[in-house]
Amino acid sequence: MLNVRLTPGASVDDLPGIESGADGRSYLKARVRSVAEKGKANMALITLLSKRTGLAKSSIHIRSGGKSRLKTVFLACAAGRMKDILARLENRS
Repeated sequence: MLNVRLTPGASVDDLPGIESGADGRSYLKARVRSVAEKGKANMALITLLSKRTGLAKSSIHIRSGGKSRLKTVFLACAAGRMKDILARLENRS
């Protein structure tokens, strides 16, 4: 599971790094060009995560926060692969 803070309507699709929220949890920052209407930004997030992680889009699901900036995203993969993916996303910052 990933906690993601999504910013729709950005100038570029990007995963600029990890940040700590006011609640003390860590969030992967994500920016997408798509607007937040009719699930377009959520689909753009799934596409971006798919490209960066190498996982199929069908393996990435938004579990909560579908209509919120703060989302919980599930990545369906083996535990060993998840460690590699998280390290890759963390080192991007």
